[in-house]
Amino acid sequence: MAAVNRVFAAQLAGLPVFGPDGESIGKVRDLVIGLRVDRQPPRVLGLVLELATRRRIFVPMLRVTSIEPNAVTLATGSVNLRQFHQRANEVLVVGELLDARVTLDSGAAAVLVDAAMEPSRTRDWRMTRVAVRERTGRLARRGPVQVLRWEELSGLSVTELAGQPQGAQHLVAIFETMRAADVALALHSLPFKRRYEVAEALDDERLADVIEEMAEEDQKDLLAHLDDERAADILEAMNPDDAADLLSELPKVEQDRLLGLMEPEESEPVKRLLEYSFDTAGGLMTPEPVVLAPDATVAEALAHVRNPDLTPALASMVFVCRPPTATPTGRYLGCVHIQRLLREPPSDLVAGVLDTDLATLSPSASLSDVTRYFATYNLVCGPVVDDSDHLLGAVTVDDVLDHLLPDNWRETGLTHA
Repeated sequence: MAAVNRVFAAQLAGLPVFGPDGESIGKVRDLVIGLRVDRQPPRVLGLVLELATRRRIFVPMLRVTSIEPNAVTLATGSVNLRQFHQRANEVLVVGELLDARVTLDSGAAAVLVDAAMEPSRTRDWRMTRVAVRERTGRLARRGPVQVLRWEELSGLSVTELAGQPQGAQHLVAIFETMRAADVALALHSLPFKRRYEVAEALDDERLADVIEEMAEEDQKDLLAHLDDERAADILEAMNPDDAADLLSELPKVEQDRLLGLMEPEESEPVKRLLEYSFDTAGGLMTPEPVVLAPDATVAEALAHVRNPDLTPALASMVFVCRPPTATPTGRYLGCVHIQRLLREPPSDLVAGVLDTDLATLSPSASLSDVTRYFATYNLVCGPVVDDSDHLLGAVTVDDVLDHLLPDNWRETGLTHA
C-alpha cells in the first residue's frame, strides 16, 4: 500500500480505478463502512466501483494497493463482478453520511460535510476524521469547516441516520459531475429515505433528466413521493415521449390529475402520445424532432442540430415540411441526413438536398416493424407520418432498444466479458 495518511471521501469519489497492469476497471463511486455500536472509528470495508457497463461492484480495501490524488490501483487478481448489495449495518459514506446532522461533544449541532479514512497498523482503514460545519440560525452566516475525530461527535449510528431528516447539498454537488444515467443508478442503490431527500434537493430540469434514466418502478415511486405540483413540473421538464411512457403506467385518475396540472402547451403533445399503444411507432416517437420549412438554409439546419439538448440520434436527421412546422406539421416533404448537410454549401436551401425516397413509419407500425425499418435502412432516427402526409414525430433507436431490452436492464447493467 502506498503511503497515504488521510483520504477524504468526496475527493475519492469519481477517481478512475486501474488494475496492476494499468488496465482501466472503472470509477470509485462510494466507500462502505461498518458502523459500530460505540463511538469508535468504524472500519472501511471497501470501495463501490462503477464499471464501464454501469454495473456497481464491491472491492475490499485489502485489494487496494495505492491511492493517489488522480487514481486508485488494485492488486493482482480477478475482480468479483457480482452486483453490489448493501448489507445490514453497512453505510455508504458518500450516499448516506454526507449532510447528516450530528451533535458535537460541546453540544453544538452540526452538519457532516466530508469524512476521511486513515490506514492503521493492521492494514485496516478506519474512518477516523469528519469535517463538519456548525448549524446556526437559518439566516446566519455559514460557520467554518472543522475537522474533528470521529469520537468527538454523535448521531452516526444506523438507527440515527435512518430516523433523522438529512440535507443533500454535498451529495448533489458530487452528482453534478455525473451523467444523468449514472445518478439514476446511484439513487437506485440508496435507501428510499435518502433517495427522496436527494430528489427534493435537485432542480426540476436535473431531476427530470435523472427520472428519464430510471427503471419504471423507481420512476413511479419517486413521482408518487413528490407533491402533485412538483410532479407536474417534472413531467413538463421531461421529454414528451418519456413523460407519456411514465404516465401510461399510472391509474387513469392519477394520469388525468397530473395532466390537468401541466401547462396546456406542455401537456398537449403528451396527450397525443398517450393515444397510441406503447409498442407502436406512435407510442415510441418523440413529437419534438428538428423540423424546418423548405426555405431554410443548410446553415440554419446545422445550427439546429448543434442544440446540446438534442440526443445524438435525434440530431442525426432534419425533417422538412410545409408550415406549420410544429407537429403535427403541414405536408411532409422529406428529410436530410446530417452527413449530407456537412457536405453542402451553408447558403444552399435544405429543399435542394432532400431525401424523398426514404420510407416513413406509420404511427400504428408495431415494434417489430420499427426494428426491421432501422435495420433495413441503417438508421438511428426515422420519421412517423400519418395517412394525410403530416409529420407526427420521429422514432429514435434508443427508444426502440429501451423497449426491446429486459425490464430490469437499467439495474443489472451488461455482462462484463
